[in-house]
Amino acid sequence: MTEQKDTEQGKSQRTIIGKVISDKMSKTIVVQIERKVKHPLYGKFVRRFSKMYAHDEDNTCRIGDLVMIKQSRPLSKTKRWMLVEILKREEQ
Repeated sequence: MTEQKDTEQGKSQRTIIGKVISDKMSKTIVVQIERKVKHPLYGKFVRRFSKMYAHDEDNTCRIGDLVMIKQSRPLSKTKRWMLVEILKREEQ
């Protein structure tokens, strides 16, 4: 949804806000990121989606939550992000 760069100790850490689409793995969540790009020919804005795998140490996230994740060192083959905070809980 949005992307910010945070400068702590001279390093640039990307933070991204997205929606949790899966929490079935242990200590891992899948976050869907939406971005809008302009179509090169028609000029209409089209939604594009990316999936990021993020580390959730306490398994606190549920499907539908709005979360903020930050870039980290590689934690596994696909996990490169860590959960920073849960911005909004999904109503159940």
